[in-house]
Amino acid sequence: MESILTKVIPQEGGLVGKESGVYKGFLYIFMFGTLLGVAFGLHAMWIGHEHAYGVTREVPWGLLLAAYVFFVVTSTGLCLVSSIGHVFGYEAFKPIAKRSVFLAIATIISGFFVIAFEIENPWRMAIYNVISPNPTSSIWWMGTLYGAYLFFMMVEFALLQAGKHKLAGALGLLGVISGVAAHSNLGAVFGLLNAREFWHGPYMPIYFITSAMMSGCATVIFFHYLGYKINGWKMSKELENSLYSVAKLGALLYVVIMFFTTWKFISGISGQPAGKYEAIMSLVNGPYAKNFWIGEVALGLVIPFVIILAVRARNLAALAVGSASSIIGIFFMRYDLVIVGQIVPVFHEYNIFGAPHLLPYTPTLHEWVITLSGFALCAVLFMVGERMFRGHLSESH
Repeated sequence: MESILTKVIPQEGGLVGKESGVYKGFLYIFMFGTLLGVAFGLHAMWIGHEHAYGVTREVPWGLLLAAYVFFVVTSTGLCLVSSIGHVFGYEAFKPIAKRSVFLAIATIISGFFVIAFEIENPWRMAIYNVISPNPTSSIWWMGTLYGAYLFFMMVEFALLQAGKHKLAGALGLLGVISGVAAHSNLGAVFGLLNAREFWHGPYMPIYFITSAMMSGCATVIFFHYLGYKINGWKMSKELENSLYSVAKLGALLYVVIMFFTTWKFISGISGQPAGKYEAIMSLVNGPYAKNFWIGEVALGLVIPFVIILAVRARNLAALAVGSASSIIGIFFMRYDLVIVGQIVPVFHEYNIFGAPHLLPYTPTLHEWVITLSGFALCAVLFMVGERMFRGHLSESH
């Protein structure tokens, strides 16, 4: 890999330079992390998921499913935010297009990587998705639509690299359509489960799309800032202003998600609806309170929002810190969404003797290693992309 990369990329200094031991060191660490995750995933397949993972019949979705949701939500958000410029023609968002589209591809590949080890026989999904389709299944639609989305995004990125921006915009529009369809369908996978009151309802697809754009804004700012630091370049005024615009959009979306979250809690507490009330209270003052108040609220929403207001969306270093905080908090959001929706026993209202008030779930070592390896893979793709595509340059430096 190293010889290919050093041949392709002009050596312009910074950490992507040929002699950069720091760059190589981090790249090899992340590559090792990815391979370690593959080893743990294969071992889980060998010994059986019931022995390797902490999931049970009562709580069948665990950390790996939460990580998958995190990655695909982020990917869709990156697609939507990048499309504002090169698909819908808003000049302020055009400079972020190349890196954002590449990151959308990297994050969804990372999501597929994680979910492949969550599904006990992943090859069956690819085969039977084609030879035995089930249009009545939301999960079948999820696999089909995300497959189409990845295809359109890859073609769009290739066209952007070739300088064919008009055609790339057309493919980008198809990517947006398939991404929105896939992502709203992912929300429907949760929202159509009427046995799980915490998820059930038309709220979920709308929430998924809105929170995806919020995730996309944070990821665009953080990785653009990090990419320019890695390359050792000074950012152009056009790109700086573009990121400032992304931050302003992000501030609006933080407020919208705060609004969604507030009313979700009000509806879950008012009247103490069966199933939903217990799940909500587990977040307010129960076993997941720290996840919610520190992770979701503080790191995910309040801190990045306050930073944007404090610097008036005009300080990239501060915005990058806020975006990093937001990305961490958003992972807590995805984890809580997936796990808390399952911990209330289905027949809890019947007060069955001996049944727990809340079902337990604790991720195992296998789940943690595979999840972290998904992030390692995303880091590898990001670093390789910075070198192979010369920092995704769209302007002179």
